[in-house]
Amino acid sequence: MTNLQHQHQKQHHQQQQQQQAIAITIRDTRTTAEGVTGERKVKLIVNRTTPANKDIRLDAKVVIITGANAGIGKEAAIECAKRGARVYMGCRDPGRMEKARQEILDKSGSQNVFGLELDLASFESIRSFVKTFLSMERRLHVLINNAGVMACPKAYTKEGFEMHFGTNHLGHFLLTNLLLDVLKRTAPSRVVTVASLGHKWGRINKDDINSEKEYREWDAYMQSKLCNILFSRHLAKRLQGTGVTTYAIHPGAINTELMRHLNPCIRTMAKPVFWVFFKTPKSGAQTTLYCAMEPTIASQTGLYYSDCKLKDPEPHAQDDAMAEWLWNLSERLTGLSR
Repeated sequence: MTNLQHQHQKQHHQQQQQQQAIAITIRDTRTTAEGVTGERKVKLIVNRTTPANKDIRLDAKVVIITGANAGIGKEAAIECAKRGARVYMGCRDPGRMEKARQEILDKSGSQNVFGLELDLASFESIRSFVKTFLSMERRLHVLINNAGVMACPKAYTKEGFEMHFGTNHLGHFLLTNLLLDVLKRTAPSRVVTVASLGHKWGRINKDDINSEKEYREWDAYMQSKLCNILFSRHLAKRLQGTGVTTYAIHPGAINTELMRHLNPCIRTMAKPVFWVFFKTPKSGAQTTLYCAMEPTIASQTGLYYSDCKLKDPEPHAQDDAMAEWLWNLSERLTGLSR
């Protein structure tokens, strides 16, 4: 075997180690004029993400992470605290938040981790969180919009919005806007919004964005993830010249508490699949951390990342007219346009 052949074989082996794939069948039982649709297969490419640069420090930086009591949010909080940041956890359940906070303190060796109650399904709670935070801090360097729900049974936020749209999008939309002044004052600063590859199948249903006429949990989830990317994209345009940059990310297929609404039988059968193909929360947090602190992307904004690399989202996630329509609607729905 020549040196060139050996090098090619080595590169191929490394690529195989870095990337695995699984085909997941989604049964779509939507009734159409032609009858019931058949099965559609979605192939998830799961990459082993390279850890974020360990040399980057966050000393004296202030970071907010929503949903930091579990999954990739907790892992991001541990890492940010370990690097010297003052971390504020925004979580819905005070008991679970405090338990997670103690774990983060233990694992990070930091004493600068604070918990504030935050229910993204309540505008009142969001405003209270921001008021309390601003009474404690005059700076904010990184806002990580991480919390969310996935494929949950039909439910509504306190203001009457469908839970995926209301929590994943409107909640973070309001939170971010209420923190923009302090983000601008602290610039350079960053907003990282956890979206999903699921945006690929998402569509903005202008006629029924609140799923009042018809509700399908996966459609609602994927619509909300598309909203995340459009929000981050339009936010970047509005913040040009301020020193605040925005990033939307796909963390990868991860076995976290987001899976709690899956059918118990499916969860049980899928456990071996989760072990082999799905990332751990620590691995899944790496793209969030990359966009939160990597200096080489400080001048980039409004873009989409996966596996710590710049990626092109689907064309409908780059629709600036739709992004502006969604922004204007969200302003009205959250009361920011009054």
